[in-house]
Amino acid sequence: MSPAPVSLVLSGIGGMGAVYLKALLDAWDGGLFRLEGTVDPVPERSPHLARLKELHVPVYPDLESFYLRHEAELAIISSPIQFHAPQTRLALERGSRVLCEKPAAATVQEIRDMIEARDRAGLWVAVGFQWSSSDAVQALKTDIRRGRFGAAKRMRCLYTWPRDFAYYGRNDWAGKRRDAAGAWILDSPANNAMAHDLHNIFYVLGREVDGCALPIELEAELYRAYDIDNFDTAAVRIRLEGGAAALFLVSHVSRTDAGPILRYEFERGEVTAHGRKSDLLASFSDGGARNYGAPDADPLKKLWDAIAAVHTGAAPVCGLEAVLGQALAIDGMQDAAPGIVEFPKALVRFEPSPAGGRRWVEGLDDAFSRCHEEGKLPSEIGAPWSRPAGRIDLRGYRQFPSRPG
Repeated sequence: MSPAPVSLVLSGIGGMGAVYLKALLDAWDGGLFRLEGTVDPVPERSPHLARLKELHVPVYPDLESFYLRHEAELAIISSPIQFHAPQTRLALERGSRVLCEKPAAATVQEIRDMIEARDRAGLWVAVGFQWSSSDAVQALKTDIRRGRFGAAKRMRCLYTWPRDFAYYGRNDWAGKRRDAAGAWILDSPANNAMAHDLHNIFYVLGREVDGCALPIELEAELYRAYDIDNFDTAAVRIRLEGGAAALFLVSHVSRTDAGPILRYEFERGEVTAHGRKSDLLASFSDGGARNYGAPDADPLKKLWDAIAAVHTGAAPVCGLEAVLGQALAIDGMQDAAPGIVEFPKALVRFEPSPAGGRRWVEGLDDAFSRCHEEGKLPSEIGAPWSRPAGRIDLRGYRQFPSRPG
């Protein structure tokens, strides 16, 4: 006998929420779930609103209004970053398990509050870093945990992904540090488009399946070419517990689309990948090799795993403790950097397009490629637009910002 459909609520039906919603609509008649309602203050932005009306699925302006009339076994939180923590806490209080889209929250203190709310409710919270749910990453993490690679030495990621003016104009929070009410967002390449790649560095080194290695020291250089509040380019070096070093280089104002280019070096081998659809390829010092597959092969496995876990009781492979490394790095780089440096206007180029065009920075791609190869920051190779990195000790870090101002 098949289990009863899982009752769901989806908070956020535009942006990533529209991706979740399309997947649910495509599987509507499969008997896996029952969509009790959706939540969005501006539902007309969703391309699927007409279909929801046709199926008589209600849309509420806020999550509280939904819970006044319904219950849900699983809440999918795909609202803007600043709402993840309060909506997750509310869903737990109302008896729902939670799949929260990445990042779990902007600050480490919010994530710790979410952990307390989860433990009080006796329920689980999964976080939607889809690479963590993939068979590829799970197999790699298993081999690392079992000692096949030996100790981690160096973890590098280079990812340049050009974005246009439309990207930063698609909503009222893109590229912002805070919203109008003062809530932290910290939207940036490292906390949004490339957040998976930063998170994965910590996640694969976690001693537990639902765990991660933590950063203990961090150096950050933050830059921007767009007229935004936060940065569109980051160069970050991190020392992790256990002694490994990580280098993370990301930008939305490169000339070329390249990455993620990953190189994870261990005592007895290394893992590489090149591109969003790339496989994770391991080579071992004893001459062995393994192809773990593509971590982005099934981006919505996280959704179906969460729905299945309502019945099976399986713990999430990526829960709140598993994302603390990424959150600490995000807060740390914002705290460490001595401000956001503007790229010199003489180096900023404009490229027209039907979507309104984009900006890119002359020489950035070459500088980042050299940094990736040499394990250095832009200021250490003398990039003409660079400034020295700021540094922060993250041992005992409890709250962002760590100092007033």
